[in-house]
Amino acid sequence: MILSTGQLILTGLMAFAAGAIGSFLFRGRGSVSHLWATIAASLGSLALLAAAIDTLLSYETFTAILPVPSNLMSFSVRLDDLGAIFLAIISLVSLLASIYGYSYLNRHTPSAGKANVGIFLNVFLASMPLVILANDAIAFLISWEIMSLASYFLVVSDHREEGNVRAGFIYFVMTHIATAALLVMFMLLFRETGSFDFDAYRSFGPLISEGTAIAVVLLALVGFGTKAGIIPFHIWLPGAHPAAPSHISALMSGVMIKTGIYMLIRVCFEFFPTLPSWFGLLVLAIGSVSAVLGVLYALAEHDLKRLLAFHSIENIGIILIGLGTALVFHAAGNDGLALLGLGAALFHTINHAIFKSLLFLSAGSVVAATHSRNIESYGGLIRTMPVTATFFLVGSIAISGIIPFNGFASEWLTFQSLFGGMVVLDVTERIAVAIAAASLALTAGLAAACFVKAFGITFLARPRSDAARNAKECGYGMRIPMVVLGLLALVLGVFGGPAALVFIAIAASLPIFATTGLSIDLAGAGNLSVLGGFGTIDAFAIAGALALALLVTAAIFALGGKERRRIAPTWACGALPLSPRMEITATAFSRAIITIFGGVLKPTKQTTLEYHDERMRYFPKYHAVDMHLDDLFMRFIYGPIARGVLACARIVAKTQSGNTHLYLLYVVAMLAILLAWAMH
Repeated sequence: MILSTGQLILTGLMAFAAGAIGSFLFRGRGSVSHLWATIAASLGSLALLAAAIDTLLSYETFTAILPVPSNLMSFSVRLDDLGAIFLAIISLVSLLASIYGYSYLNRHTPSAGKANVGIFLNVFLASMPLVILANDAIAFLISWEIMSLASYFLVVSDHREEGNVRAGFIYFVMTHIATAALLVMFMLLFRETGSFDFDAYRSFGPLISEGTAIAVVLLALVGFGTKAGIIPFHIWLPGAHPAAPSHISALMSGVMIKTGIYMLIRVCFEFFPTLPSWFGLLVLAIGSVSAVLGVLYALAEHDLKRLLAFHSIENIGIILIGLGTALVFHAAGNDGLALLGLGAALFHTINHAIFKSLLFLSAGSVVAATHSRNIESYGGLIRTMPVTATFFLVGSIAISGIIPFNGFASEWLTFQSLFGGMVVLDVTERIAVAIAAASLALTAGLAAACFVKAFGITFLARPRSDAARNAKECGYGMRIPMVVLGLLALVLGVFGGPAALVFIAIAASLPIFATTGLSIDLAGAGNLSVLGGFGTIDAFAIAGALALALLVTAAIFALGGKERRRIAPTWACGALPLSPRMEITATAFSRAIITIFGGVLKPTKQTTLEYHDERMRYFPKYHAVDMHLDDLFMRFIYGPIARGVLACARIVAKTQSGNTHLYLLYVVAMLAILLAWAMH
């Protein structure tokens, strides 16, 4: 290459810096600032994508120590195969989101808001690669905090929208709770190793006492799990992702939350490679609960972007199932299956970044056209927005784990690792992986049902509002990123076998798998065989059969002739003309499923009846049912904690009387207490 890996990284970061500074300087001219920010973000993303690809192709680890004006800290960076695959997907989604955001903000945001978004977008895009590149605790924490603050300002960028400020506040609080956990974690590591350098943790981590190691990995699970959105630390995610502009939602849901997964892998498989089996079972349990509850909450949602946000929780749960199985298998001494589980988790991490970004960009197109996020106000959009409908359908099929798109390949690989565990593990662990497999199967079925609702209520039938009736297709600047992501979802699905080999090989690059053989092979272009033939599938052949079926169907219609077609009004039991009120609603679609799980979800139901007159009370004119789900964790955990903190704050506030003499008394009393404690 013309530029080295280090030069490409530096070029990308300098482009982001120029984008942020230029957007600030041109903030008085919104259009110029917006264009400058988009160009800088695109160039920076391209440079970092090239750096990631160069690292993957060269099989070399890039390291560097940046000069800092202090002897108390270092700022080192490192990029190996694992970091490169995360950097590649972050850079790719950043590039596409930047291109999409130019047209989206022109259509959806006032001129004054474009400059602010441009500033914090470039800072955000620079911080995520820095989190991946950081090779010491100081560099990591600085990058992590910049990422958190930049994303917070993007969440509240449209502060006039009801609920956005509250969503941003919850995100701000939760992300700093996560940072506090990480600070304690790194302090423990510093106490044990005397260093903030990650290389020291890789060398001395296996020698650290078991109690400290467990404390560190539990703090890592809280800190990184909060950023990833695992249950019960997920409460910020359903509010923050919808509040941000749609291309920012794609970045946060598609790639930002994956930084937590990346660091969990580092801590659990590099810093502490000898964790007990129960920790793997804990991760497996959290993943199973997050997957099932995430999709159930999504089913009850009418806000299109909140629905997608809950599906991020679901898919993070699926990724944790893969990580949990890998940890359990490694603790049991079966590194072949551990490698399969970790490879499945990595594969689904990348797949989720692709199809979730596609779904958020498609949803953004709908929101920009209708100025609403309420599914109930849509309908019939497939007629006026066929491109958006097509790619939302592609994303829906992919996230539901259906052939021939990419979600199927990684979920199938996760299933195979779980099925393998049922054969080789002890009884307790075998029961755990069986429950996880059942949870994954239930999640896949519920996800399919949810996206039948989301696609059907949004794009099919008749428009249910003037906004939906008058909606227009998005421009090419918003279509091109959707096309690229849709094609990637198809390619990774059809060629799932070779792709799986790549991700398992990346997992195998970790030192603990240095002598482990692959548990997967290819017996043809797309014939994926796992565990010596235990599970085999040919996604390429299945995709070919589906394509052939579509061609045959199209040929039948084409050769059938127009004389055999008859167009007639839809029969509506004698009640014409058809009305949007005759359509099934999102509430009606999901009501039966929510009722089945009512014991867990505790839904509230409000019924509204309107009669023609009192004499016809058995024949209501209007009957509406509204089902609502409160987040149980917010109601029973975080709500009481928040009320307790406020109550304590009100008590403490009474001490702030403004009386100087009273404040002097406080100082004297505290000095007396400290003196008594010291003498004791």
